[in-house]
Amino acid sequence: MEELVGLREGSSGSPVTLQELWGPCPRIRRGIRDGLEWLKQKLFRVGEDWYFLLTLGVLMALISYTMDFAIGRVVQGSGIPELKTILSGVVLEDYLDIKNFGAKVAGLTCALAAGSTIFLGKVGPFVHLSAMMAAYLGRVRTKTIGESENKIKQNEMLVAAAAVGVATVFSAPFSGVLFSIEVVSSHFSVWDYWRGFFAATCGAFMFRLLAVFNSEQETITSLYKTSFRVDVPFDLPEIFFFVVLGAICGILSCAYLFCQRTFLGFLKTNRFLSKLLATSKPLYSALAAVVLASITYPPGVGRFIASRLSMRELLDSLFDNSSWALMTRNSSPPWPTEPDPQNLWFEWYHPQFTVLGTLSCFLIMKFWMLILATTIPIPAGYFMPIFIFGAAIGRLIGEALSVAFPEGIVAGGVTNPIMPGGYALAGAAAFSGAVTHTISTALLAFELTGQIVHALPVLMAVLMANAIAQSCQPSFYDGTIIVKKLPYLPWIRGRNIGSHRVIVEHFMNCTITTLAKDTPQEEVVKVVTSTDSAEYPLVENTESQILVGTVQRARLMQALQAEPPSWAPGQQRCLQDILAEGCPMEPVTLKLSPETSLHQAHNLFKLLNLQFLFVTSQGRAVGFVSWVELKKAISNLTDPPAPK
Repeated sequence: MEELVGLREGSSGSPVTLQELWGPCPRIRRGIRDGLEWLKQKLFRVGEDWYFLLTLGVLMALISYTMDFAIGRVVQGSGIPELKTILSGVVLEDYLDIKNFGAKVAGLTCALAAGSTIFLGKVGPFVHLSAMMAAYLGRVRTKTIGESENKIKQNEMLVAAAAVGVATVFSAPFSGVLFSIEVVSSHFSVWDYWRGFFAATCGAFMFRLLAVFNSEQETITSLYKTSFRVDVPFDLPEIFFFVVLGAICGILSCAYLFCQRTFLGFLKTNRFLSKLLATSKPLYSALAAVVLASITYPPGVGRFIASRLSMRELLDSLFDNSSWALMTRNSSPPWPTEPDPQNLWFEWYHPQFTVLGTLSCFLIMKFWMLILATTIPIPAGYFMPIFIFGAAIGRLIGEALSVAFPEGIVAGGVTNPIMPGGYALAGAAAFSGAVTHTISTALLAFELTGQIVHALPVLMAVLMANAIAQSCQPSFYDGTIIVKKLPYLPWIRGRNIGSHRVIVEHFMNCTITTLAKDTPQEEVVKVVTSTDSAEYPLVENTESQILVGTVQRARLMQALQAEPPSWAPGQQRCLQDILAEGCPMEPVTLKLSPETSLHQAHNLFKLLNLQFLFVTSQGRAVGFVSWVELKKAISNLTDPPAPK
């Protein structure tokens, strides 16, 4: 308590404290305090709560505007399709800007907080976050060592970032690197291999080490523990059923990819829904979340789809090696008030539906619910949901086989019971691999569980599912690229479409604007002002049209605007003089010939991440080929236009 020392001389006011008496500038401080007290009395005369309500409204408006500005097209969704587009050579503005990092984290946290209600994961956003951090660290490294920007070095960092993003989610460095190679890169440089493994191993090690430090695990172990039988995990005749499971997963993945891409296209073409998504993203997200939450309400339909289990608990229960159908044949376990961590499979049982009924209901409901969830404009991953969906497919097949063969399948005079958990593992790898068109999901399943006893059947199921899916539908990420209309160069598929007979001369763009070295300045100005090309092909002279290089439009405009001191009025200048005065010319190191086949041109574009190439005949510039011409040529092969 402050000690009062009395009244100030000549003052009839309140007593003065010792601190006020000896404090610096007492008169100024007393004047400021009196002024604030007067302002408080005037403002709060109409009621103090109104000003706090005003402040609340202004602050929330600022926060809302900031979130709408930050969480836009750059932050929402998975992020893998955009990263794949960037690594193909296309520049996407602001996609890797570090300022979007916080918005992505906040949005992903909200999506994960919904748990299995929204049924979304975090793999894609983590790949995006890792790519943002890699791009930022790459810029820091460039400025620190004083090195000029290197596009190849940036791509190396982004490829390693994709591997780190997967590895830090599943603690799976091997499958993280392979997944990034299969999904993100069309052609992978072996030079990047050890970089990806080094970064992914560091990330996975730290992820599991933090679990040990947090007392969640005793030591570094697999993320999802299983107790499969090791001596005889499966009988030889079961290989056939694993292959059938892979075929079923492949067919269902084609149906899922088709329906998901069709629904996304419907959202963009429907007048009401497209307007709602364009102007009221929070309203659409809220409506979709209400629909999903009402269906997963446990006392309602959620009772039949194990809605009380989280994403992790769903996988833990589906990988159980016991047969639920056989365990409930002679007994009916009660439905607990809360999920029992030791008996999570109770959530999958209902007296009227049985285990097979609840698994079937889960697959039917989650099929369209997952498609709806992928349209919500929030940061979210879509790999974990399809991984769990595939595990449910495998579990249903495994439970059906355990009912059909309660004693097991006889092989070599020995009968071993069927383990439905092994089929769930194979189904998870097969369905997710078919949807993403990857084989690394098989290795991911082994790293997640820490067991490799089902290596052969899981790999066979994944191969069968991929063979069906890749021949019928584009992958989930390629389909998203198509729907979002991102720059995309399709693969040439099929052997009987006559693609080897198509040459560059058949589809190249012959409308090319060249600049000759002897072109007068007035003509150069006309060309630059009447066209918007980023660069112009430079030829030796107007008559020969021999291609010698390219000149950037921006550099050329700067050179035209800068008047040289030695230039006298009336003096005629040509383009060669402008180039000699400081406008650099870039050589053309790679060109196409009119006789180059479509396959060769396509391979060059894919391998070198090119956007366009000039076409020359005996050194003369006769046209150019870009992604537009390649896509049109491939489309004409796969879907020939109707004859006129």
